Amino acid sequence: ITEGGFWHKKIYPDQMWLDGLYMGAPFYAEYAVRYNRPKDFQDVVNQFLIVAKHTYDPATGLYRHAFDASGKMPWADSIMGQAPHAWGRAMGWFSMAIVDALDFIPEDQQGRSEMIVILQGMAESLSKIQDQQTGGWYQVLDRSGDPGNYIETSCTAMFTYSILKGVRKGYLHEKYLVNARKAYTGLIDNFITVDTNDLVTMTDICGVAGLGGDPYRDGSFEYYVGEVIRDNDPKGVGPFIMASLEYEKLSE
Repeated sequence: ITEGGFWHKKIYPDQMWLDGLYMGAPFYAEYAVRYNRPKDFQDVVNQFLIVAKHTYDPATGLYRHAFDASGKMPWADSIMGQAPHAWGRAMGWFSMAIVDALDFIPEDQQGRSEMIVILQGMAESLSKIQDQQTGGWYQVLDRSGDPGNYIETSCTAMFTYSILKGVRKGYLHEKYLVNARKAYTGLIDNFITVDTNDLVTMTDICGVAGLGGDPYRDGSFEYYVGEVIRDNDPKGVGPFIMASLEYEKLSE
């Protein structure tokens, strides 16, 4: 886009999706370290700041799934070009991208502190909508608790990882460990099963969600809660393993 943000994909021109940050930014930041390209760090940081500015919802403190800078997509609102809702896993990828990219971005890099502020704001907003019974977070975050919505385990694992790592690295206040512990034990108690052959299964993972395309995805509440739900989808299992490793570091 004109501000310097990367398109989500070539088939989605002028669009930035939160999930796209995890696909590129941490690897871009590591590349800049490995190949001594310090000028690239500003570009990495800008990806986060641009997408945050254009997807932030001040009414909820959450971030919408995406925005369309051209305003042409039917799913984009007429004011900000934002998608209609804050999808759990999109924000999960975004939070993971921040804590992982920060591993490589120099402490004196302009904009780095703003990335940490974004993470802190997410942790605070998420703490307010965490499900008290299961410790999890909902598929559609800005409609948490609404009929038809459900606790989605990939975003729950992602937020758990991001909070645990954020506290360990000093980006987040230790008070959020309560939320991370509640989420992690909630996943094990409610969404992880072990059968008689000791086969472990993680349940309630959203298979996929996107915007636009063919067939067209309108980003409505009904769309997100109607997408396929799977067991053991790698997009949930991977973050759960990452969260488990952070949880073990915490206990050490």
